[in-house]
Amino acid sequence: MKVIDKQNTIKTINKVAIVTIVVNLLLALGKFLAGFLGNSTAMISDAVHSSSDVASTIIVLIGARIAVKNEDKDHNYGHDRFESIASIILAMMLFATALMLGYAGVKSIIDATKGEFVKPSYFALIAAIVSIAVKEGMYWYTIYYAKRLDSQALKADAWHHRSDAFSSIAGGVGILGAILGVYVLEGIATVLIALLIVKVSYDIVKVVLRQLTDHAASDELYSQIYKTINDDEDVKNIDLLKTRMSGSIIYVEAEIAVDATLNIVDAHAIAQRVHDNIEATFKEVRHIVIHVNPYSEKESD
Repeated sequence: MKVIDKQNTIKTINKVAIVTIVVNLLLALGKFLAGFLGNSTAMISDAVHSSSDVASTIIVLIGARIAVKNEDKDHNYGHDRFESIASIILAMMLFATALMLGYAGVKSIIDATKGEFVKPSYFALIAAIVSIAVKEGMYWYTIYYAKRLDSQALKADAWHHRSDAFSSIAGGVGILGAILGVYVLEGIATVLIALLIVKVSYDIVKVVLRQLTDHAASDELYSQIYKTINDDEDVKNIDLLKTRMSGSIIYVEAEIAVDATLNIVDAHAIAQRVHDNIEATFKEVRHIVIHVNPYSEKESD
């Protein structure tokens, strides 16, 4: 089984979580002040949204920390799927955010057509622009570490940051529209962004369900693993090759045929070499089981 630097992983996750929590709290405070001083109820609502994002980061932190725990008596194959569970929760939160944005957008359109609106100041618009920049920056910061750790939960949290940036874009468009007298813009932008976030949450759930249901690795990865095994000159045939996803990692089971006249030590050495080659070549693969079968020319004829 491949050895994972769990301490470094936990340290990185903690760092990302702390940065995210601090930024969200500061951003929430800034949005609240901007909404109050700029006469913008949309910005005040966005401030509440940013403060609630702290909860999503805590979910990521808990799920990812459990996922890197060692195997124990109750979880012989590790805890990798706990991160997938955290990702499902985050996807549901994203979907809930989309529903709230969609409702707010439709209401904004209706209110604008009725002439029910409050004209905000440029101060609120500046706050929206700052929010967009900060949340997009947090997306790139989080997605960098998500890819580095191959963490689906961090990827979901990164998209949570981007959904906030989209929300602020809608708010900014609405504030600018209100300043210019086109009050319906905010509602239209908000509805479109809500639909985009629904698509993102769906994509996250689709990936996570593959991880939770022992879905096989992609055809491309399967072919690459098959080729790696087949390239070993001592492997006469590949009798069986199976893969399955568990969280963000992949388990491999293979049966290889080797010369039937080899002693058990030499046959084991071939299996060990195949095992090590797969482990060294594919970072996604955590655990490989290689079974050796006897091969003879007579049986192949």
